[in-house]
Amino acid sequence: MDLRQKLQGRLRLPLIGSPLFIISVPDLVVAQCQAGIIGSMPTLNARPLEQLDEWLSEIRERLAAHDAAHPERPSAPFAMNLIVHRSNDRLEEDLKLVVKHQVPLIITSLGARPEVNDAIHSYGGHVIHDVINQTFAHKAIEKGADGLVLVASGAGGHAGSQSPFALMQETRAWFDGPIALSGSIAHGRSILAAEAMGADFAYMGSAFIATEEARAVEDYKRMLVEAGAEDIVYTNLITGVHGNYLKPSVRNAGLDPDHLETSDSSAMNFGSDRKKKWKDIWGAGQSVSGIHAVLPAGELVARLHREYLEARRKLGGASPLVNPNWARLAEAA
Repeated sequence: MDLRQKLQGRLRLPLIGSPLFIISVPDLVVAQCQAGIIGSMPTLNARPLEQLDEWLSEIRERLAAHDAAHPERPSAPFAMNLIVHRSNDRLEEDLKLVVKHQVPLIITSLGARPEVNDAIHSYGGHVIHDVINQTFAHKAIEKGADGLVLVASGAGGHAGSQSPFALMQETRAWFDGPIALSGSIAHGRSILAAEAMGADFAYMGSAFIATEEARAVEDYKRMLVEAGAEDIVYTNLITGVHGNYLKPSVRNAGLDPDHLETSDSSAMNFGSDRKKKWKDIWGAGQSVSGIHAVLPAGELVARLHREYLEARRKLGGASPLVNPNWARLAEAA
């Protein structure tokens, strides 16, 4: 069954809370799912490995308890993010645990691995793979992913450089499966815009860092509230992969965000021995301009829902800029 069919009627918004490295924890995932969106977290956030087994059990138990208490508004499914890059020395163990707990949705990153997809499919799970261009998108689908996360320009974390319009348009020209679109989304109307462009889901991360449940230090959350889009720098210096980061945190680390050197991509490392040289350089997307306060995750989703509905209402009528005669001519033809 297609992922979209499984999710039909189960979401308050067509939204996935993106997995936030170090920051996403069970409290945030559960709050997102209880609020009616897909919550997610990287498996590597659980350290040591045994904690991942405990956290997966905890998430399932808390969501089941919520559903029993609130049958009129059951929780949305949750997702886990697997880094499938060769430097992740925990991939095999993490994969065994997500299969054991039959996690409904897996988001894979930094590589496409058929054996990972096969393992998830063995229990009826679904896999969506995050990509920044058509080359990676085609490879992901060819190797068995069910859907794609298009990480466009302006997204937080390891973002691409292509416009979401171009990336979405090119992908929909050949792929009709599930697509989530990422890139500067922090408002309900942006979620609706992602749908209008052809996406099935919006994919939002930065705004959820500034929530009470997120495992981010208060200075990080405060910086998000105070920042604007111009406070974001795009660089591969931090991890070897290009991503977006808060300029003030780069300055605080003793670097000049306007004159950063280029890193050797071969130094990319996501293993357990990964260096923490840049641990206080904080990732964020250009959507920070839409973050105005630190809120509970449920309150943020409720606000997004109100904005989404209002945007739909506004678009319900004809555009005042469009000559209605064109519509009549099209109908006559």
